[in-house]
Amino acid sequence: MKTITLIFGAAYGMLSVILGAFGAHALKKILSVERLESFETGVRYQMYAAFFLLVVGYILKFDTSSQKWISIFMIAGTMLFSFSIYFLSLQDYLGANLKFLGPITPLGGLFMILSWGMLIWYFAKTKI
Repeated sequence: MKTITLIFGAAYGMLSVILGAFGAHALKKILSVERLESFETGVRYQMYAAFFLLVVGYILKFDTSSQKWISIFMIAGTMLFSFSIYFLSLQDYLGANLKFLGPITPLGGLFMILSWGMLIWYFAKTKI
């Protein structure tokens, strides 16, 4: 799980830089200000998750299921949160009705919050 966490952390970081640049240059011309701001929110939270996963990947030993769930919730939550925002932001450009993704975004956010909460619990319990 440690390796998977670090790989996702690095991949999310790289992808957020790529998507951030794409948004700042290519999407600026085709998206409304509101849609572009939403897209940038997805990029920003994806980068936060990248840092989180890289730090957690080095701190945790992943010898308990709760430590594994800290990583799983952040990986899945970021995928649901950020990627649903990307697709919702691009739905007009893609010519697709992707409004069904709307409820996915807060679910992803909830998973991310659970991951942070579990990390707080881990720190409080282990008294690092």
